[in-house]
Amino acid sequence: MNPHQYHPTTIHLPHFAANETSVVSLIAQFGFLWAAVLGAAGLILQRVRPKASRSDQLAFGWMCLTGFIHLFFEAYFVIHHETLAGSQELFGQLWKEYSLSDSRYLTSDAFLVTMEAVTAFCWGPLAFFIAYCIAVQHPARHALQLILSVGQVYGDVLYYATSLFDLYMHGVTFCRPEAYYFWFYYFFFNFIWMFIGSYYVKQSVGEIYRAFKKVQEFDSLRKTS
Repeated sequence: MNPHQYHPTTIHLPHFAANETSVVSLIAQFGFLWAAVLGAAGLILQRVRPKASRSDQLAFGWMCLTGFIHLFFEAYFVIHHETLAGSQELFGQLWKEYSLSDSRYLTSDAFLVTMEAVTAFCWGPLAFFIAYCIAVQHPARHALQLILSVGQVYGDVLYYATSLFDLYMHGVTFCRPEAYYFWFYYFFFNFIWMFIGSYYVKQSVGEIYRAFKKVQEFDSLRKTS
């Protein structure tokens, strides 16, 4: 069996191959992809809807970025989960680096494969469609944004809960002992979706509430006139 650095140390990874690219290079390449997606999103919105508010500009960029990550990066895991431990492709090496904080990604964990499949193939396309709705000011934007954001937050809750359950109930940890992997990889990177998703849940609930309130007020005025 090829030696590996993942926890628990007893997990069997017969196809494991250490990453050939440095951590700094992997993060830099992934950061470049994020920047490229956000840059392209900004140019597209500027062309389609140049007078978009700052709030809508940020929402459009977020939907494009989260759509890209869901539909391409997370879909890569779903498609290649059985051979991920030996991959030397960019996304494969990134997943192996992230897996130092959660080795379940290298063992075809049933929860992660199914959860990431929903995220990739449902939330990914939906995020891009919401970006379109923002660009054209489609009235379905906030209803769809609410569905997506609740789904993202719920997925994060389950993700945290399942691994922490194993830790506190069974004493099994999937993360290396270094605090860096837990707080930066496992906690921070996932908390981004928890925090931003919660913000857009709040925003959409507020917009839908105001819309229904206006309809009710209009109906009341029509009935009394």
